[in-house]
Amino acid sequence: MNALLIGEKPPVDLGYEYTEKDYDAVVIGSLGLGALLRFSEERVLSALAAGKPVLLYTPGLPTGGRSRGLNAAVSSAKRTLKSWGVEFTDGTRRRLITAEEARALRVQGRRPGPGAVLTPLARDILEGME
Repeated sequence: MNALLIGEKPPVDLGYEYTEKDYDAVVIGSLGLGALLRFSEERVLSALAAGKPVLLYTPGLPTGGRSRGLNAAVSSAKRTLKSWGVEFTDGTRRRLITAEEARALRVQGRRPGPGAVLTPLARDILEGME
C-alpha cells in the first residue's frame, strides 16, 4: 500500500511505500511541537475526511519537557488527533480489524493496512475484494 509521508520517515517499517501521489493512507513520521499544538496539515485533514487511515508514529512526537502547562497542551493535542481518527503507533503493535470495521472497509472499497490482524469473520467479509 502507498502512503503519504508527513515529516521524517520512521526508522521502523510500518508496511507502506511512501509516495506523494495516489496514496491510500497517511503516515505522520514526526511533528514539531508547534505543528502538534496547532495541527492543521491540510493533506492529513483531507485524508481523514475521505476515510483514509492516518497513522502517527509516536516516538516522533515532541514532549512538553519540564513545563507542566506545555505537557498538558501536548496531551490535549494528542487526544484531539485521536478523536479525529488518527491511529497512534510505535511500530510494534499491529491493528486488529473486527467484523464491524471490515464491513465499513468493504463499503468504502478499501483494504486494511499492511500488518493488520483480521478476526476470522473480518477475513471472511473482506474475502474476494480486489
